[in-house]
Amino acid sequence: MNVLNSQSIMSYSDEITINEVGPRDGLQNEQTIISTEDKVTWINQLSRTGLKYIEITSFVNPNWIPALADAEEVAKGIERAPGVLYAALVPNEKGLERALQANIDEAAIFMSVSETHNQKNINKSINETFPILDKVAKESISVGKSVRGYLSTVFGCPYEGPVHIEEIIKVADKLFEMGIRELSLGDTIGVANPIQVQKVLDALLKYFPSNQLAMHFHDTRGTAMANVLASMNMGITKFDGSLGGLGGCPYAPGASGNLATEDLLYMLNGMEIEPGINYKKILSSAQFIQGRIKRPLPSHSLQACR
Repeated sequence: MNVLNSQSIMSYSDEITINEVGPRDGLQNEQTIISTEDKVTWINQLSRTGLKYIEITSFVNPNWIPALADAEEVAKGIERAPGVLYAALVPNEKGLERALQANIDEAAIFMSVSETHNQKNINKSINETFPILDKVAKESISVGKSVRGYLSTVFGCPYEGPVHIEEIIKVADKLFEMGIRELSLGDTIGVANPIQVQKVLDALLKYFPSNQLAMHFHDTRGTAMANVLASMNMGITKFDGSLGGLGGCPYAPGASGNLATEDLLYMLNGMEIEPGINYKKILSSAQFIQGRIKRPLPSHSLQACR
């Protein structure tokens, strides 16, 4: 029998960051509308867990995302904890105006690498989207706000299928030219596998430093955690998570829940990687939002404690 020795076990960076996107990406596709009061309570709970990044809402037109129509009220109602960055999704200049009035810390801009999904999600072509996002980014930076980028359908599109790496690099480069501090690479419909993740990152890391890339995995087919490990093997240290595994894209058929923050934290802690987040508080917060959603959420950690 072969026994693993300490030298055969891969070591990982302790500098792992979990970006909590549940209050925005988690709730945007929910049929159950969560009250403003409950959203504020939930975000306040998250602020006390040790998380350093919370995406709290979206300033997209409320007609598009009714679940987040109370963006201003939520952003103005939360208790802001020192050292926590409070971000919001911002689609255009009108959305930015609302976001700045609500005093967000960071504007998150978004687009797809596939033309059809970009049309479905933003109602514009990729080339039409670039100047709109450029204005949002430049104006945000001019008033002292940082900008994060989201790139959807990186690992596959529900309408076009596989995505060419050359297109990912081209769109990513445009976004970095706008001044984003970080780019989140989205597996929007949860089709990625570890080998594909390694191939995509191997190509991207020739152009962009690892500390400017984050991964946003959906667990549609149960591969999210394996894809996290593949990313860590490539030197990536930043991952998006959503409490309870909440989430999904309204304009991507088959896009089920995000990687559950508590599941990711459980794995990292078991690997003796400490992101500085309290697991018990995270789990309690996941139970809180599950109670408000009024249905079982896909988080394995939540299922284990029922």
